[in-house]
Amino acid sequence: MEKEIPDRLMTLGHPQRLALFRLLMRRYPDRLPAGEIAEVLEVKASTLSTYLAALMRAGLVTQERAGTSLLYAVDMKQVQDTFDYLLRDCCRGRPEICSPSPLFAPEGTAPMTTQGPDRKYNVLFICTGNSARSIFAETLLREIAGDRFNAYSAGTKPSSELNPVAVELLRQKGHDIAALRAKNVSEFSGEGAPGLDFVFTVCNQAANEDCPAWDGQPISGHWGMPDPVKATGTEAEKMLAFQQAYGALKHRIEAFTALPIDQLDRISLQAAVDKIAQFAPTQTSPEKDA
Repeated sequence: MEKEIPDRLMTLGHPQRLALFRLLMRRYPDRLPAGEIAEVLEVKASTLSTYLAALMRAGLVTQERAGTSLLYAVDMKQVQDTFDYLLRDCCRGRPEICSPSPLFAPEGTAPMTTQGPDRKYNVLFICTGNSARSIFAETLLREIAGDRFNAYSAGTKPSSELNPVAVELLRQKGHDIAALRAKNVSEFSGEGAPGLDFVFTVCNQAANEDCPAWDGQPISGHWGMPDPVKATGTEAEKMLAFQQAYGALKHRIEAFTALPIDQLDRISLQAAVDKIAQFAPTQTSPEKDA
């Protein structure tokens, strides 16, 4: 560790390599292809290759081949070892001195509670447009477990509108759509905003954006899936894309609401949320979910 830690800190001392590392941390546990990384960071392929090689030499990033593609992800064990060294060795086992963040407070190892018998967990689903996938997620959570969760959704675009196909699909499935509207994430920060317990991104573009951390350090996860709005083909094929997005989100939300949240500490809860993110998309047909 005496050699590895300085090498890792030196590697992260470069602004672009740090930006790459932060992107992979935001998308963990996903593995990203080099092309997507280059597009998000707006760097040339040759430059990105150099940055990735440096991070892999430092032990912070791993590479995996999938067919003809190379996929990259953070090596979470090595990242944990690095922060463990900094907090335990450099801070002499007193992380509260190095970071006052609630993430490192004793409460981080205690079961998560709603801090009151009548308070529900606040959950925010984020996409770029808040027009389809995040609207599906908000509606599903509200109707599956609205007695325990307050469901919200928002987009990162300055303004947007609900997708009419998404709204019609929800109506056909018997959901209450009266209160649905497109919102911006700014409504959920600052004075008067609800304190968030969980934040989920449901599209890759929103997860890739370098946004400020949420107040209160909510549990976060990325449930990315293809954008049904961009589906091509016949009308039936386009509708199937919306059906599949709806089905995949329903599958994940049912798993999420089944978690014993009040019995899990933050670390265990985050691990459970990350596991749900790895669920394979369900193949949902209009007949099956109608």
